[in-house]
Amino acid sequence: MFVIEFSKAARKSLKAMPRNTALLVMEKIEALAIDPLAPNNNVRKLTNHPGYRLRIGDWRVVYTLHEQALLIAVVRIAPRGDVYQ
Repeated sequence: MFVIEFSKAARKSLKAMPRNTALLVMEKIEALAIDPLAPNNNVRKLTNHPGYRLRIGDWRVVYTLHEQALLIAVVRIAPRGDVYQ
């Protein structure tokens, strides 16, 4: 199982979003930590960024995967239109 590390901006976004949405996002990230390399339709490799994105409804989670350290570093959590800016 991978360890999840949140950036300061990601923590701030989680606290600002509605509670039920934040719980859903946390549930999906924890499921991703069990096996991040499993086939998942909601995960895509980003083209101009070294990380991946996880789609959860209208929200996006941008993260990097460090396989040697067994670490998922959550960089950003934002609504669909704002996450890539």
